[in-house]
Amino acid sequence: MTPRRYTFIIADRRSGKMLRSTINIRPALVTLVILAALPILIGQAIALKASLDTASVVAKSQTFERENAKFRSLSQALSGKIGQLQTVIVDVGARSQLDPAVSSSMERLPSLIKAQAMGMGTAHQTTALGKQRKWTSLSTPEETFIWLHMLLDGLESQIDIVSTAVAQRNELAQATPTLWPTRGWLSSTMGRRKDPFTGSPDFHSGIDIAAMRGRSIYATASGEVIAVGVQGNYGKRIVINHGFGLETRYGHLLSYTVKKGDWVERGDQIGQMGNTGRTTGYHLHYEVLANGQILNPLRLLTQQAPLEK
Repeated sequence: MTPRRYTFIIADRRSGKMLRSTINIRPALVTLVILAALPILIGQAIALKASLDTASVVAKSQTFERENAKFRSLSQALSGKIGQLQTVIVDVGARSQLDPAVSSSMERLPSLIKAQAMGMGTAHQTTALGKQRKWTSLSTPEETFIWLHMLLDGLESQIDIVSTAVAQRNELAQATPTLWPTRGWLSSTMGRRKDPFTGSPDFHSGIDIAAMRGRSIYATASGEVIAVGVQGNYGKRIVINHGFGLETRYGHLLSYTVKKGDWVERGDQIGQMGNTGRTTGYHLHYEVLANGQILNPLRLLTQQAPLEK
């Protein structure tokens, strides 16, 4: 079918000239439709692009929200761990404070006693901090959080070691015989002397503290009473095991206020001063042993006995 054609004639009346133009209707209509639809297509393209941009922004926003939620969770866990460590550090610091007098006496204990009390191998323990991976770079916040957690785990391990050492030190402090066992005057020291009965050379294995009959006798450190009773020259005697190889003995007592198996704290009354056994008058014979070896009590006595009530 032959397509329709239209001829347009434009005439100039003055000059008589005419301008003819023939148009094929189908291409013309197609062109007009395209021109009419072009703004709509452009608008739809812009709307589609805007929709895609919005979807991208929403997706990124959701990703950021998930990451932020994850980091908030990691931050809260990190803050909680830091808070726990701060509490532990404060507690360890408080427990590490010792009475200067007790600390001074502890320094005079035999090295073997102190080594036994501190576990001997504590200084050689390997901590998680020493085994941690050495991060040369932290490329993401998540890696930073992981590294901080590892660092805090190592610090926690170090604090645990320090806390154990403080606990052991405090136990040794409680076991160190620092308290004068009674109030009175020093009538005889430890070492070579003349026997008060025979005048012959003799070795005195402890110190003598003289006072009035019935004066209170006190435990010089915390420990378990392992012997109560009469034994030879000691007369009525009490023996206390303080642990860590430390032991104290109290002789010539008038009476006891404890029995075998009792646990006593430093400063608890355990008996009364007397003159039982081989003695020339009312006094307390007091001995300290470290791993079975006689130790001069005067090296450790830094705290006065309680006043009589």
